Amino acid sequence: MDAVYRNQRHIYDLTRKYYLLGRDHMIGELGVPAGGTVLEVACGTGRNLALAARHYTHARLYGFDISAQMLKSAQTTIARKGLQDRVTLAEGDATDFDPETLFGVKSFDRVFISYSVSMIPVWKEAIAHAMEVVAPGGELHVVDFGQQDGLPGWFGKALHGWLAKFHVAPRADLGAVMAQVAAAHGAQAHFRSLYRDYARYGRIVRSSTASS
Repeated sequence: MDAVYRNQRHIYDLTRKYYLLGRDHMIGELGVPAGGTVLEVACGTGRNLALAARHYTHARLYGFDISAQMLKSAQTTIARKGLQDRVTLAEGDATDFDPETLFGVKSFDRVFISYSVSMIPVWKEAIAHAMEVVAPGGELHVVDFGQQDGLPGWFGKALHGWLAKFHVAPRADLGAVMAQVAAAHGAQAHFRSLYRDYARYGRIVRSSTASS
């Protein structure tokens, strides 16, 4: 990942804003409680964490990424926004991270994953692991590419072909997997398409009585 992002990280946010649709929608729906904690899995450049910090001014935010190169950009973003006292960053693997080791925090009120499951080979394990660190009464939010079912066939075919060049694979069964993860935790899953299925957005709500 460092090889991929060593140079891309400098233009990542500028280019991705045109086609990573739904990120801001998800952040607006996090509904972080006052004084709550937020974790972004695979935080990339820190763009989403900075936006979430602006939305939820009383929240404490955490983020990690497997790429040390991307974390350099994230650190720059957070410093530029003056958020060092509210945002903590670390290097970690989405499928095998220990939040207590990384941040000294056991669980979080909100956990989100933005356009990363389409890049993680063992993405199902990443979602399942993310759910493990959601606090009782907390939520896991995921947004990523859809299947473009409501768009012209040529558009979806062209998009998928282009994404494949960057080892990005939209997950057609994202909703089903999130439903399975929710059921395993006695939680409720909510899933819908955005922008004529350009993107898909899922939310798992954990019971407030669930064991942490």
